Amino acid sequence: MILVPVKNLKDAKQRLSPILSPEERFALAQAMCEDVLQTLAEWQTRLAVAVVTGDPFARQCAVRFGFEIIPDNENGGETNAIESATTLCHRRGARSALVIPADIPLIEAAELQRIMDEALLPGALLVPDAAGRGTNAAFRSPADLFPLRFGNDSFLPHLAAAKATGLPCVVLELPGIARDVDRPEDLREIATATGERRSQKLARSWNLDERIQACHG
Repeated sequence: MILVPVKNLKDAKQRLSPILSPEERFALAQAMCEDVLQTLAEWQTRLAVAVVTGDPFARQCAVRFGFEIIPDNENGGETNAIESATTLCHRRGARSALVIPADIPLIEAAELQRIMDEALLPGALLVPDAAGRGTNAAFRSPADLFPLRFGNDSFLPHLAAAKATGLPCVVLELPGIARDVDRPEDLREIATATGERRSQKLARSWNLDERIQACHG
């Protein structure tokens, strides 16, 4: 099963506040979420997808793409949402769970397919972010093989937890999945990358170079 945790998008991307207004951050978070779900919908050999959220926009997108919704009414953060969703996967007898965040708009279906092609059953597969500090995709088989604790420096703890199980752990570097958007410079990279995704078009509508320069004073 594929799990996509989406927290309240109105509160997303606070670290972009030096260059984006609250309304702009909200629009960006919505665009990235839609980009990620669109790619999942276009992945023809995908597993079942569940969006773990209490956000109205994310719920609407999930319905439009035909994905399951796992309610997250507490909005307690990505870690708590995935923990409860993983418990549900385990109860259902799911052989595996792949967690994909909603802020990696350059994700490609081919990258997702590569994860499934190289993942070992049982075992784990991790995709770090571009800085090698965060975790931008986590595959576990069985679904509750080890707990996930997301944050800025989650990759090494996840890697250690995966290895501690004694089962195989594969690490893949996938450029589309690796590029999340947390800093102004990340947003500029999204804007300059090849593609015409919703988030890219939105980012290009802002004068990012001028805003970033003003932010750095």
